[in-house]
Amino acid sequence: MGRPRRVATGGFVYHVLNRASARSQIFDLHSDYHAFERILIDARIRFDMRILAFCIMPNHWHLVLWPRRDNDLSRFTGWLTLTHTQRWHAYRRTTGEGHLYQGRFKSFIVESDIHLLNVCRYVERNALRANLVQRAEDWRWGSLWHRRNRANKHSILLDPWPVSIPDDWLEHVNQVQTTEELIALRNSVNRGQPYGSPDWLSNMVDRYGLESTVRTRGRPLK
Repeated sequence: MGRPRRVATGGFVYHVLNRASARSQIFDLHSDYHAFERILIDARIRFDMRILAFCIMPNHWHLVLWPRRDNDLSRFTGWLTLTHTQRWHAYRRTTGEGHLYQGRFKSFIVESDIHLLNVCRYVERNALRANLVQRAEDWRWGSLWHRRNRANKHSILLDPWPVSIPDDWLEHVNQVQTTEELIALRNSVNRGQPYGSPDWLSNMVDRYGLESTVRTRGRPLK
């Protein structure tokens, strides 16, 4: 099966992620995380990208992005990945010794309603779900920590959302997501399927030719 068609139209919100090659750990020290955050800030400024949420994990990262113009998503994420790869290898003097990431980044469109809140919650509780912290906001390398520390200079990483953040957001993020939510989100991650209400999903599939993301996998019945 070929790769699903990628959408990079401006004005939509996207969940974007990439994993290290063979899922190996690429963020070992605090300095590794800091270096990636600096590159993320540079990319944000260079491409005028709106970052709604993020989480940097030991062997992968998640971003929720809201690009203004067509193709900014691909340009931003391509530059981010390439620059991080080059600096990571240069620091370790391992240039030319293989790929840092497993391949091209994954992304899918997100409807700007409760589905966006579900995605941001999924991203911001990633470290908690992996049992790296006891509370989601304790993970230093995620947007929830930054949002609670606005005085920190890295608040430049975050932009306002197209929907209101609930007053009880902190406690909401720390609550376990339902199995149904996780299945739907992971299906979008794995297949590039737009994440939203049924009517909105059908509209996105028809508009951008994303039938392969909703088609039942396996050989067709004879």
